[in-house]
Amino acid sequence: MTSQIPLLDWRTFQTDEAKFVAELGAACRDTGFFLLKGHDVPPSLIEDVFAQSQAFFELPEAQKAPFDIYESPANRGWSRVGSENLDDGGELKDIKEAFNVGLDLAADDPRVLRGDPFRGVNVWPDLPGFQTTMLEYFDAVLKLSVDVHEAIALDLGLPRRWFDQHLDAPLATLRTLWYPGGTDGENETGAGEHTDYGSLTFIMSDGVPGLQLRPRGQTDWIDVPHADGAFIVNIADCLMRWTNDVYVSTPHRVLPPERKRQSIAFFLDPNPDSFIEALPNAEGPSKYPPISSADYLKMRLNQTYEAEVA
Repeated sequence: MTSQIPLLDWRTFQTDEAKFVAELGAACRDTGFFLLKGHDVPPSLIEDVFAQSQAFFELPEAQKAPFDIYESPANRGWSRVGSENLDDGGELKDIKEAFNVGLDLAADDPRVLRGDPFRGVNVWPDLPGFQTTMLEYFDAVLKLSVDVHEAIALDLGLPRRWFDQHLDAPLATLRTLWYPGGTDGENETGAGEHTDYGSLTFIMSDGVPGLQLRPRGQTDWIDVPHADGAFIVNIADCLMRWTNDVYVSTPHRVLPPERKRQSIAFFLDPNPDSFIEALPNAEGPSKYPPISSADYLKMRLNQTYEAEVA
């Protein structure tokens, strides 16, 4: 059952705006997942990100340890196997590694010096081209994800650039993911059942199966399809809260892969001081209390990691 996850073409937004907006709106209200092709992120850049990611994860642990995410007050760096538990309320440990890159700020940036939430410097392994490639990819997907919010705004009856005010300095995270494969599966998973935290998530997969979603109100899991060069895009919790549950943030998971699996995820969380509350034109009473994007992210990350984050 993959027909519930449509393949949308971003070029259609330029040629038939109404058609694209209608297709997008239907997907956001149904499973909250869609595939997106026809974007401007170069295939060569995508290949480079996968190659750089693999080069890092194949380093000996001693060379990755200095970048431990627990040493970063800003959620940057390396997450080792077993250090996360995304399975809400469960006991399954995530058998994966990850490396986080955030908005690239200088050490003397006022936000860093003040210790603003999740504002810090990125950490970089000494791998040729790693930093340049990651930042180029970060910028490319950030632009695409903000532009897609233009179509979202139109679908929701808002001015087309309404979301820009919340996404001009976002708590965005580029997260490269490595699933080693070959685990015994007992008390282990690739990534436990969870919903994402921010507004939109853009995932580029290497095509190895494992990502599944469970539509709200259903018990069966659905395999998320793969299309070469297309992003897997899903609605996350902040956007669901903004829309007062008009859009759905759908639980998903990654099964323990039998062989190595890579994916590149880009999480677009709103600006840290943006308050996430029902949109001004939302129908009915607000279903959630207002909360800042930074406070919401901190709350969710503290549910995931073994120790508290900043």
